[in-house]
Amino acid sequence: MAVVGLTGGIATGKSTVSTLFKSRQIPVIDADVLAREVVQPGTKGLTQIVASFGSEVLFPDGTLDRKKLGAIIFNNEVKRKKLNSIIHPAVSRAILWNVFLCWLRGEKLCVVDVPLLIEGGLWKWMGKVVVVYCSADIQLQRLTTRDNSSREDASARLNSQLPIAQKVEYADIVLDNSGTVQDLEQQVCETITTPESGAIQGNLDNTMHIN
Repeated sequence: MAVVGLTGGIATGKSTVSTLFKSRQIPVIDADVLAREVVQPGTKGLTQIVASFGSEVLFPDGTLDRKKLGAIIFNNEVKRKKLNSIIHPAVSRAILWNVFLCWLRGEKLCVVDVPLLIEGGLWKWMGKVVVVYCSADIQLQRLTTRDNSSREDASARLNSQLPIAQKVEYADIVLDNSGTVQDLEQQVCETITTPESGAIQGNLDNTMHIN
């Protein structure tokens, strides 16, 4: 089974690409969804977070108060790394389990959608890496419009991430989302179906396989 990593930068359109893959009946493993699941009440992840940051990060019903936890780690690199040391291994295990489930179902291809695919080193697990790209200027424009934020705040968020140009260096396939949704959809279709383009389906023999 071919395992393909999908990533991008903030406001580049990765979520749109993920939706397009799903609409074509390609299973997508969403790391953001898994990150929420691994800190549900009763999980080892939430127990470790409470042990490290205190019970004040919980709502009265025992669920995680993400805003309060975010305030604790904001601008505190030591605490941020501590949180990541709890979350990232749990998410990685969940990704592997879901990939295994795809294999059990007889899937030929699954997509792993991870915002921090490059930064977290998970790209090494992938047979192919797909990066959704647009220029930093377009990112900034889309981010200010989408979140109704100032250019200064949007720039700060962009600067806190690995630049999209650096992520592209890890890519086997780059989807350019500088244009319309229709343009992006056409690229996704070509990526899936066109062997000559170095597309996913045309190069399954060169991807990581689980046999």
